[in-house]
Amino acid sequence: MSTPPAGTTEKRVFSRNDYLSPLPVPTGRKPSDVLNIIWRKNAVFLDIGNYSIGSAVMVLWPGVMLFLSMAYGFRNIAPDLSVFSLIGGGIITGVPALMLLIALCREVPPPIRFNRQRREVCVPRDDGKYWIVPWESVTAAATQQSSVSQAGKATMGLLIVGFDNPDPLAEEDNKHFSLGFNCGGGTTAMALWECMRSYMEVGPEAVEDQTARLDWKKGIWATYLDDLIKAAKLRGWFITVLWEGFCGIFIFNTLLIDVLERWKLNPPPDLLYPDIIEWSKPMPPEQWAKRSPELEAAIAKREAELATQSEDAV
Repeated sequence: MSTPPAGTTEKRVFSRNDYLSPLPVPTGRKPSDVLNIIWRKNAVFLDIGNYSIGSAVMVLWPGVMLFLSMAYGFRNIAPDLSVFSLIGGGIITGVPALMLLIALCREVPPPIRFNRQRREVCVPRDDGKYWIVPWESVTAAATQQSSVSQAGKATMGLLIVGFDNPDPLAEEDNKHFSLGFNCGGGTTAMALWECMRSYMEVGPEAVEDQTARLDWKKGIWATYLDDLIKAAKLRGWFITVLWEGFCGIFIFNTLLIDVLERWKLNPPPDLLYPDIIEWSKPMPPEQWAKRSPELEAAIAKREAELATQSEDAV
């Protein structure tokens, strides 16, 4: 799959594309798992999942609450508008709610595994098959699209990570595979990509993860209380009660998210192919794969560019 060099940015009137790999050079952003896509992380491999039940609920639930509030608020002032809000809201939110229910009834897809010692990626496919893809061949791009209407400007974006089938004899419809992460594009997509790139190129310690949330040793309310206390230490109780408390429960329904994640990701699916279990075992440091000379040169060039940009900003 041919893409412009990493670090290239294409800007148009209502769109922007940032090409991040290959080769996977630094973006200048701090790694941030904004969508909780990291399922496992250790010294050998990083598992990335694309099963965002929490994100789906956080997008859907505010709409449900909005239409219910309108229906309740207009019930005495304008009964017809109240009924219209209730029926219209049911239609608008009903379709994505149905899609969410269908997703909940299906098995959670297995993760993609990044092995930093071998510098390879295991990409699970259908029918129990998988690809082993060289890390430096992985493509990544942050795309961002904007639209303007009477309501103002709306911007949407994705992080797209692509993999090419290493089999040169593969059929046309089995040559490429890609994942899209709805993170808004731009710098947010770069920060999400940096979780993968920094893990592979810097080390596990360079990437903060939220995998502790997948170890449910406490109940829902006990876990929620721990999160409130942790947030209060960082931001104070007023902001915590307003954001994690009111908004978290009534606007985004974090408790429902917790219930669904406990149901579907307890524990997250693993890669149980016998060959991949062996492939995922640690190796002696002297057997670790090394960066290619091309990547070494590209990283050095990119780091120099970022240093110059930082000096100019100062």
